[in-house]
Amino acid sequence: MNSTNKPDYWSLLGLSPNSDQDQLKRAFRKEARKWHPDLNGNNPHAEERFKLVNEAYVVLSDLRKREDWEESKNITRQSSDPYSHSFPDFDEYLEVILGITIQTESTQNQEAYDNEWPATANPPSPLVEVSEDLESIVELTPEQAVQGTSVDLELPDGTLVEAQTPPFAGDGWRLRLAGVAKGGRDHFLQLKVQTEEGLRIDGLRVFYRLELFPPEAVLGCAIDIPTLSGPVTLQVPPRSSSGRLLRLRGRGIEFEGKKGDQLVEIVIVIPTEIGDSENALYKRLQEISLDYD
Repeated sequence: MNSTNKPDYWSLLGLSPNSDQDQLKRAFRKEARKWHPDLNGNNPHAEERFKLVNEAYVVLSDLRKREDWEESKNITRQSSDPYSHSFPDFDEYLEVILGITIQTESTQNQEAYDNEWPATANPPSPLVEVSEDLESIVELTPEQAVQGTSVDLELPDGTLVEAQTPPFAGDGWRLRLAGVAKGGRDHFLQLKVQTEEGLRIDGLRVFYRLELFPPEAVLGCAIDIPTLSGPVTLQVPPRSSSGRLLRLRGRGIEFEGKKGDQLVEIVIVIPTEIGDSENALYKRLQEISLDYD
């Protein structure tokens, strides 16, 4: 490949050749978020542009590769782009390229159905365990989570650390800050992205845990639940088991013309106090159930 066929990496990222590393990283984040295939399902050119953005960052962020590129203009894409044949999901991409480790139980790749998800599918659960001085809880607004934001952190030994959360982050994510804690240990940031109403944010999607008593789950019910734009009435289908997910279309986060959905997880709870008449009914129900066996 000759130099005339090689893209101008600086122009590709919208930068001048004298840009520093911080400017390079910011430009890369912006372009990666803009062109990542996960976020551009209807754009057939997004994957190729994403690969070029990745290639530009890999070359320009490495002094030796940058010098070789500037001198020869003959670095093949295969040698500089680890994703020339395939691309990872956005979480893996941030980890490999930016050194940010994301630990989450997110169901970002879960297949969506028209009205609900299978009962075996579960929404991501927040990780709440905090270990000594090695982990900090960071509360973000939904806007900060979806756009990414800068976090200033003071460690117990007085060390000041500035970290950047990735775009489309979610509640329960843990970000690893490698080697910043005392003794060269890692420090973790646990992200908390929740509203007062109990809505949990993950990317463009919103999760809500709906607790139902057994009769409501068995017979179905209409119940008001919170959303980011105000309460709505949800019709819970009869015979809804714990773990069932119901979807509210377009009730998630809105960002740059895109809207996510809100997922409502059904959780069946037992009242702490049950009267004699209710207890008798449960016993009768148990007897009827045994008759079917």
